[in-house]
Amino acid sequence: MDELYRAEALSRRFSHGRRQVLAVDNVHLVVPRGGRLGIVGESGSGKSTLVRMLAALDRPTAGRIWFDQHEITGLRERDLGFLRASVQMVFQDPLSSLNPRMRVGDIITEPLRSRLVRRQLDDGISADRRLAEVLDAVGLPADCSDRFPHEFSGGQRQRIAIARALAPRPEVLIADEPVSALDVSVRAQVLNLLADLARESGLTLIVVSHDLLVVRHLCDHLAVMKNGSIVESGPTAEVYADPQQDYTRALLAAVPRIQTRRSS
Repeated sequence: MDELYRAEALSRRFSHGRRQVLAVDNVHLVVPRGGRLGIVGESGSGKSTLVRMLAALDRPTAGRIWFDQHEITGLRERDLGFLRASVQMVFQDPLSSLNPRMRVGDIITEPLRSRLVRRQLDDGISADRRLAEVLDAVGLPADCSDRFPHEFSGGQRQRIAIARALAPRPEVLIADEPVSALDVSVRAQVLNLLADLARESGLTLIVVSHDLLVVRHLCDHLAVMKNGSIVESGPTAEVYADPQQDYTRALLAAVPRIQTRRSS
């Protein structure tokens, strides 16, 4: 197995006055290159904190993280260029993650202004051409590039956020609750889009969700988190068919079914 991410004994503790909160507790995790990992759990289970550490947006209190055989634990921002060029995130609320004063075309091509990203693309492609490519990939018309985020629906804004993440051709896409802020009617469309993009682009996909059914359609492996720890993990089909933990069974029982096309 070609490991892309490895985390060992990873913990993150926050201080709230005199109170200490252990958000992530001794997590061990391996993500293979090209894999699709779902991290599920209730609000407060530690899943978002975990992926923020994987993306080096937060620092662990203890433990170590490797990306592509390079340890990233404790690296300064100026030494994280290789990670920033390879890992992109899509967040829960697309409206809050998109600059309302920027036009869509500028939002999507903003990552391409980085010298590291330009070096990674390394094919002389213009920003305008890459913009057209990613807009087409996410199913948005080319003329939307001159408009502002507030002019679009929630589902369209999430497509814009995905297009921005795809623009630098990342190796990893981390999606943190990518459909929970969307209407039920458009969730399946965005889920199918993510599944298609991961397959066609060979992306390593890490999906955070409180909904086991969401990761069932996107991910081949899942990790179930509770109180900062991974309490169950394995191939998605096996965990879904025969969950070993009461907590996992409760998560499955609590979520209504949504209709979406199964990804291959």
